[in-house]
Amino acid sequence: MHNILKSLKLGLLHVGYAQLDDSWQYKNVISPFSRLYLITKGTGWVFHNERKYNLNAGYLYLIPSFTYSHYHCDTFMDQYYISFLEETDEGFSIYDVADFNYEKKATEIDNQIFSRLLEINPHKAIAEYDPKAYDNRPDLLSFNQLNSNRNTSIQLESQGILQQLFSRFINDFTSNTNTKNKHSIHRITPTLRFINRNLNQKLTVNQLAADNHLSPDHFSRMFKKIMGISPIDYINNKRLERAQLLLTTTDIPISHIAEMCGVSNIHYFSRLFKRRFNVPPGRYRTNRWKV
Repeated sequence: MHNILKSLKLGLLHVGYAQLDDSWQYKNVISPFSRLYLITKGTGWVFHNERKYNLNAGYLYLIPSFTYSHYHCDTFMDQYYISFLEETDEGFSIYDVADFNYEKKATEIDNQIFSRLLEINPHKAIAEYDPKAYDNRPDLLSFNQLNSNRNTSIQLESQGILQQLFSRFINDFTSNTNTKNKHSIHRITPTLRFINRNLNQKLTVNQLAADNHLSPDHFSRMFKKIMGISPIDYINNKRLERAQLLLTTTDIPISHIAEMCGVSNIHYFSRLFKRRFNVPPGRYRTNRWKV
């Protein structure tokens, strides 16, 4: 697991300070990146991962990427905010293999480094506070492009601050409160790596089971016990997450995106996408400038 943490890459997209009012009310948001908030005044709430989190002054909040969520403010709320990309060299998300607390008491250092991150990145604020609006900006870049033209020292300092803030939320992989048997994740790490690096290929449970020298039933039970989801559902989720990111950040034809995500039948791809995101891929791309 330490190798996974060592390979973790965080890419800063936005950082700013916002003074919100009761217009900050949005439902059914699914973002291709993560959000991190530090509330300084007022109150609100967010819903994600099947739980409502009250947003209180003096607390930090993390909202993982590709998480179905709602946002709400009754009166006013002031917040520092960050949005960022995350990935590992293994090819899968850190959220797949580690447990997180999504709410943490802020320290004075947290306030200082949020302020410092904003100071050295003065042009990374968002123009829209609607989570859906800034989900769908054309400036969501790949890790190879992100910050490529920026001052090296600022880039390194920004990465360090982002890692420090992100580390506040992660639990130990061997935590006794572990709900996904992360202590056993090493058993399927090669499988997760293979899946995420071959989403454009045909992937079957029989194939994955054979690679693990297990029967399909045994492999499926083991995978679900560790990950909390069946292998097929995991594969489909990852394909749709990749599709959403490509629809958000590129102009690649939808038929090509479907093929890149391992779904050659465009009609089946559209049904899967609509089932996950409540809108067909064509309309999702069309509306990305309007929501």
